[in-house]
Amino acid sequence: MKCALAALMMFCLPFGVMAQTTGGMATGDLGLVIERASGSLVVIDRSDRAAIGRIEGLGDLSHASLTYGPDERFAYVFGRDGGLSKVDILERKVVARTIQAGNSIGGAISDDGRLIAVSNYEPGGIKVFDADTLELVADIPAAGKTVGLVDVPGRRFAWAVWNTGEVFLGDFSGAKPVVRMIGNAGANPFDAVLTDDAHTFLVGLFGEKGVTAFDLWSDAPEPQKFLTDYGKTGEDMPVYKMPHLQSWAFTEGQYALPAVGRHEVLWVDRETQAQVASTPVHGQPVFIIAQPASPFVWVNFATPLNDVVQVIDSRSHQVVATLNPGKAILHMEFAPRGAEVWISSRDDNQVLIYDTRTRMKLAEVPAAAPSGIFFTARAHQTGL
Repeated sequence: MKCALAALMMFCLPFGVMAQTTGGMATGDLGLVIERASGSLVVIDRSDRAAIGRIEGLGDLSHASLTYGPDERFAYVFGRDGGLSKVDILERKVVARTIQAGNSIGGAISDDGRLIAVSNYEPGGIKVFDADTLELVADIPAAGKTVGLVDVPGRRFAWAVWNTGEVFLGDFSGAKPVVRMIGNAGANPFDAVLTDDAHTFLVGLFGEKGVTAFDLWSDAPEPQKFLTDYGKTGEDMPVYKMPHLQSWAFTEGQYALPAVGRHEVLWVDRETQAQVASTPVHGQPVFIIAQPASPFVWVNFATPLNDVVQVIDSRSHQVVATLNPGKAILHMEFAPRGAEVWISSRDDNQVLIYDTRTRMKLAEVPAAAPSGIFFTARAHQTGL
């Protein structure tokens, strides 16, 4: 019955009616899909595999991400136009919005859910806002574009600067923020990720070979470079889309990382930071995402080879499945226990749902040029 009602809401009712409150509806199986071309969000019901509403008026979402507050009701959307929007997924509306920069690239929420940090390309640096009101709390400048912003336990955030290679750790637990530079990662950090135990901050490098690790459990983190020799015997290809690291590719005691400019996934031992294997793949990896409660990682690729998803077994480092879900596959999101994966096909205007055991398609959900898919379960995960 819920599916039938959802279908009616999406296709038979005007947006104004769709935006009405859902009353006491729970949020645990809901999520949001970014419609990059129209500046809107589709509200999805994971259990019913259905779209149940739309939220509009979010500006430029051509490269957008979001995070959730701890109650799973409010989402914070980071738009490419510098917009920071707070949306109510039950009321289906924007409840607060500010243009806080000229060009922003992402954000994070503090572990207590009270602060929202946004990383900016223009003018650079990060800004921190009150999660309730979106009032500015702190403005931390930087000498260039900020990338790889993550939340760190203790009301802290970590980030890197593309232009300088500097990596910062900011503590916002006191009356005034305490920000310190903890080291230089190297040339042109393109993204970063915090490990699932919040121990290690991994910074990927574009301007040179390698990844740099920072031990955030240490009182004095120091940069430790690894993967500095990959691909030195071959010629790199042009990079058509920068890979992403914030994808939870940690499995079997390993990191699964993209080889920049190459058709490879690199496997690194988490303890020793030594490369243990490489896997030839279909194209240049963009997202490498670990399937929960399994030994598998799923990979999508940069244009022009972006109509394929491959599945790799982290034990053998072999590709075990190659799928052709649709045109321009931009993002994947797993159900919290890994039973399904939702895949956005931008040029087919569909979100495709696959059973992760059989790897067969179960359903499709219409969306206009979909990109990022975000389930509310993210509200309780560090680093997302």
